[in-house]
Amino acid sequence: MPRKNPNMSKELVFYTNPQSRGRIVRWMLEEISASYRTHVIEYGRAMKSREYLAINPMGKVPTLTHGEEVITECAAICAYLADVYPEAGLNAPASRSAYFRWLFFAAGPLEASIMDRELGADVAPDKETMVGYGNYARVLDVLESAVSGQPFIAGDTFSAADVYVGSHIDWGLSFGTIEKRPAFEAYRGGLVVRPAFLRAKELDDALVSGEA
Repeated sequence: MPRKNPNMSKELVFYTNPQSRGRIVRWMLEEISASYRTHVIEYGRAMKSREYLAINPMGKVPTLTHGEEVITECAAICAYLADVYPEAGLNAPASRSAYFRWLFFAAGPLEASIMDRELGADVAPDKETMVGYGNYARVLDVLESAVSGQPFIAGDTFSAADVYVGSHIDWGLSFGTIEKRPAFEAYRGGLVVRPAFLRAKELDDALVSGEA
């Protein structure tokens, strides 16, 4: 008889706003099929309140508490949940190196290059060595190569890295911050049909519409 995961006895509390990166973590929580409590934090005074700053001094969402543990940053939360709920099978793809590489590539070069571009802070060619991503076009070319020719970012097995990378690609294609390329569309297409993705989207969409 398999041993019960002791982590399941610790309460998971998910601090989020449905119009935030918290959607990434919601998807991850649904993928691991864990029981969790959602605490919606409104932008403005609530997110900067003394009570919430005691949990996350950055005053932003998402944040996850797991018993006495506090985890922030979406990539870290995804990796943490994959490790403490190994029975979900989201932390052991065929290539562990690819798993970590692309999880943190999306957290670093991809997000930084997109945000700089959206803010109009394009990097001059002679300054590209000063930033961690070089330039936006190169980042997208590298990402395109990573998702081409295989269903998931680390091979044939879905993992927490796909939750994080896939969320960035889904968001980017939806809002125009990532160029529409066949490889990105194909990769996203294999993710947005997952039951956990659809449950997470339904839950957050209901919060946005006030139906939750």
